[in-house]
Amino acid sequence: MNRVVAGLAAGAAGTAALNAVTYGDMLLRGRAASEVPARTAEALTGRMGVRFPGGDRSRHRMEASGALMGMVAGMGTGVLYGALRRRRSAPLVLRALSLCGPAMLAADAPPVFLRVTDPRRWHPSGWLADLVPHLVYGLVTATVFEALWRRRRAPSVSGVLARLRAAN
Repeated sequence: MNRVVAGLAAGAAGTAALNAVTYGDMLLRGRAASEVPARTAEALTGRMGVRFPGGDRSRHRMEASGALMGMVAGMGTGVLYGALRRRRSAPLVLRALSLCGPAMLAADAPPVFLRVTDPRRWHPSGWLADLVPHLVYGLVTATVFEALWRRRRAPSVSGVLARLRAAN
């Protein structure tokens, strides 16, 4: 498995973990889902001149578009990590942080750029609701990438046995 494919798979696992933490937070605190992804999709499609048919279906399409943009951001960050990752290994915490920042940037920059949200006005609980899932994303993505990448490089049992036979 090459690094980019391992990064894609790791980014998908990290995205699933981020979503699980986010939905768990919603469940525990009884909070509603954020409207920012849907409003970002609406602003982006508006700038591109794309119009969905009106009514509730349009709103549902915007919600789906926002969710898909989050998945693309998470998997894209994993691909970038895989492409740039070198053999020299840093501690897991540093690797997780090196993924958390870009993942947050990929998720938060479009709505900020499109003026859908302003992080300067976020309450600390909003920052935590954004930071904690992205930290989990970083931990899961780094861990899965390393497991996939090591698996690729680790010798198989049959390979080790063949080397032992050749040595004798």
